[in-house]
Amino acid sequence: MKKERPRVIPTAYLVLVKENKILLSRRYNTGFQNGQYSFPAGHPAGDEETLSQAVIREAREEIGVEVDSADLELVHVMHRKQMEPTSERRINLFFAAKNWRGEPRVMEPDKCDDLRWFGLDSLPDNTIPYVRRAIGCFRRNVRYSEHGF
Repeated sequence: MKKERPRVIPTAYLVLVKENKILLSRRYNTGFQNGQYSFPAGHPAGDEETLSQAVIREAREEIGVEVDSADLELVHVMHRKQMEPTSERRINLFFAAKNWRGEPRVMEPDKCDDLRWFGLDSLPDNTIPYVRRAIGCFRRNVRYSEHGF
C-alpha cells in the first residue's frame, strides 16, 4: 500500500524594516485572521511562479511598492501546522527587502483596513501569533522554526 504524502502549502511573506520599525497590514474581510496584523503575503500564482516572484507581485498588488529580486533576502522559514479553519501544513518563507521603490499604501481595501509601521519592540497585541514568532526569529537571526505542531 502506497503511503500518502502530506500536502504542504507554500506562502511568501514580505518583511520591510525602516528606522527600526516593521511594516504590518491588518487583515480585513479575508476569512482568515481578520482584524489581525500580518505581513503582505501570498501564494504563488499558477505552476510557473516562484515564491520570490510571488512576494514581488504581492508587494506591488497589496502595498504598491516595487521590489527587485536582487534586493530580497530569505530571512526565515517556518514549517507550520494551521489549525483553523483546517489543519493544513504550510511552509512560510519570509523575505526581507533591502530596498524598495514607492511608499507603502493600502492597495486592496477590500482585504486590508490598516497598514503601518510598528516599532520592533512594540508590535500590536493583535499580531497573528506565528507572525509574531517569525518577527522574533528574524530579530535573533534564527533561520528556521516550527509552529503549531
